[in-house]
Amino acid sequence: MEEKKPVSLPENAQRELKPGEKYQPILDPAKSYAEVTPYSVCIGILMVVLFSAAAAYLGLKVGQVFEAAIPIAIIAVGLTSALKKKDGLAQNVIIQSIGGCSGAVVAGAIFTLPAIYILGVEVNFWQMFLSSLLGGVLGILFLIPFRKYFVKEMHGKYPFPEATATTQVLVSGEGGGSSAKTLVAAGLIGGLYDFCVATFGTWAETISTTVMGWGAAVADKVKVVLKLNTGAAVLGLGYIIGLKYAFIICCGSLLVWLVIIPLMNLIWGGSVIDLMNTGVTMTIGEMAPEQIFKDYARHIGIGGIATAGIIGIVKSFGVIKSAAGLAVSEFKRKPGATTEKADRTEEDLPMKTIVWSVAIALLAIFAFFAFGGVVNNVWQAIVGLVIVALVSFLFTTVAANAIAIVGSNPVSGMTLMTLIIASLILVAVGLKGNAGMAAALIIGGVVCTALSVAGSFITDLKIGYWIGSTPKKQEGWKFLGVAVSAVTVCGVMLVLNKTYGFTGDNALVAPQANAMAAVIQPMMNGGGAPWLLYGIGAAIALILTAFKVPALPFALGMFIPIDLNLPLLVGGAISWYVSTRSKDAAVNNARQEKGTLIASGFIAGGALMGVVSAILRFANVDLFLTEWNAAYGEAVAIVPFLLLIGYMVYASMKTSK
Repeated sequence: MEEKKPVSLPENAQRELKPGEKYQPILDPAKSYAEVTPYSVCIGILMVVLFSAAAAYLGLKVGQVFEAAIPIAIIAVGLTSALKKKDGLAQNVIIQSIGGCSGAVVAGAIFTLPAIYILGVEVNFWQMFLSSLLGGVLGILFLIPFRKYFVKEMHGKYPFPEATATTQVLVSGEGGGSSAKTLVAAGLIGGLYDFCVATFGTWAETISTTVMGWGAAVADKVKVVLKLNTGAAVLGLGYIIGLKYAFIICCGSLLVWLVIIPLMNLIWGGSVIDLMNTGVTMTIGEMAPEQIFKDYARHIGIGGIATAGIIGIVKSFGVIKSAAGLAVSEFKRKPGATTEKADRTEEDLPMKTIVWSVAIALLAIFAFFAFGGVVNNVWQAIVGLVIVALVSFLFTTVAANAIAIVGSNPVSGMTLMTLIIASLILVAVGLKGNAGMAAALIIGGVVCTALSVAGSFITDLKIGYWIGSTPKKQEGWKFLGVAVSAVTVCGVMLVLNKTYGFTGDNALVAPQANAMAAVIQPMMNGGGAPWLLYGIGAAIALILTAFKVPALPFALGMFIPIDLNLPLLVGGAISWYVSTRSKDAAVNNARQEKGTLIASGFIAGGALMGVVSAILRFANVDLFLTEWNAAYGEAVAIVPFLLLIGYMVYASMKTSK
């Protein structure tokens, strides 16, 4: 039997290209490959159904939406290897691209639509389905014109952590050799490590300064607390992000947790502050630091993200103008005019097709709003359409930027801002009460899904760029994945609502949807929004931009909980350490690349075992050592975490040119 030849990414895959240098993907752009086949499409659809259902349940039950791209890539590699498929790598990219729709559409749906049930408003399957479908379609269409900018022109400038991990899985699985062994070993270590935490509670998932007496006293008196997630997957994510961006993210987080929260307690500790008229009765001083973050400080991050996004839009105006100019030039081109044929790896869906598809999608959204029971009249439908079109288009680049930098899409924060804007405008045009809440949430659902799918899709396109897939095929078949996922997640949501419900005893948690409901209800009944906090976030973003500090990662740090940010800094520090110890640049590069494989293994193993843990929870298999974890979990956790860091450093350094 013929052995597989080792396959690896080119040396310049993750660094900026030198003047005149060109990136050559693994699959030759001059050759054709069997990418879209009955096999790849059918397996992709199967992955969408399975992972949409699993992600929807887990997201509504515990508030965590796992990213399906890596588990799907692992399954795809295993299947094509077992079946000895020809052109396996090319087909696996399509499987992953179609299947990856699951996590994106699920996030868009469950962050908003369950809030309709929570508020006691009626909604039917078709309204939920169309909200998810049309939002997903819009997200794909709005992102395609920016593909070349993000994946080609910005090559080496963004870390693309999730795309890196997924690509390493696909490439290593295809070629075998030492890279595959390193990835598998790290995947087993990271997967078992995270499985011990999530399923058995062998040690705590988060270490906090409150575990010590003085730490608990400081948290209670001055509201200062630090937390660190001990997961292998988060550590791997930090390694791929790198020290620069990890440091900026953590600076944003530390500003909130070490300065803003204690300052709020110092100034308003004895006051009850109800910025949104939600019925808050506790004083700031009575709240735990985590509660202050959730109810107040996190909104500063939302304001920062929104402002950083607007700044990014202004800065990327040239890219937007270029995409618009391309569309106009295609329309002006005379039929039969000859054009230079692009390489296979540079072929997108024709711009003329994109423009007409956007027009049809927007018309469908208008019809859905006007005649689908979403709003009361045509004028309100036009207002809703304008909100969806503007916010989705403008914040598509923000979602793509966030994914490219930290691998995490701040879609819930952007959706919350959209809901507030939509609520204010809908109230102004006469849509209030239950009807207004339902309309705002469905509009928010369309936007949320659009941004979620756009952010996820840029990962797929970057994977395809590194490997050498045909973008046009990825783009065309992505629509099928969105449609199948929308049907699946909305069906699962109806079943879960009838089985568990979203309100009352033993109801599904749905934390994001509850947060959306808590914001929108007072606004539709005469309440307000925390504009002061948004303004503070906006001012911070403007100041950072003036001093040439990247505002978006800093604002993401203010929005994402600190326990998920600090391990990014640890991972980034490891990346810096292993890539700077030798005087030989080639050795440093080899160590950096091996560390990337190990980090990718941690992420892949953690993601895959997260699915296993979710299945066990769904089957009500309780193996968690609750009493042990409560008594000793945090004290024990530091030891395996240090061992994990030691393994990562040792294994990365143990390499040569």
